[in-house]
This record gives sequence, C-alpha cells and structure tokens, in this order.
Amino acid sequence: MEFVFVQSFNDYIEANIILGRLQNEGISCWLKNENSAMLTPIPISGIRLMVAKTQVERALELIDLFNRKPGAIDPP
Repeated sequence: MEFVFVQSFNDYIEANIILGRLQNEGISCWLKNENSAMLTPIPISGIRLMVAKTQVERALELIDLFNRKPGAIDPP
C-alpha cells in the first residue's frame, strides 16, 4: 500500500488525536517522524501524517470536519 504526506504537526498530542480519529473512520494512516519529534523540543520537519493514497480525499474531508466542528463525528 502506498502512503502519501497529508499534513504536518508540531504538536505530538494533536497529531495523535487526528491519527486516532482517522483510524476510527477506517483510514489507513501513520505518523512519520513521531519518535524524533519527541526527542527534540522543535521538530525540524514536524510530525508528518501519512495516509493511504487511495484514501487521501476522504482523510482530508474528515480533517476539515474535525477542524470546523470538534466532535462532529463522535458517537452520541
């Protein structure tokens, strides 16, 4: 499966929240540079969200939804 870069984060917690929410929606994704970002106070290239190439469009839609309306797709 081919993965592509979608978004960069400077905040470890924010990156993991987005990662978890995408994974809960069935998106195949992972964080690149996550470990090195934890070792340095300011990540050089940030934590990079990598998403399966076939799911990029849906992932971007979900990220937009997460940013516009927190909790919008959480279960009741």
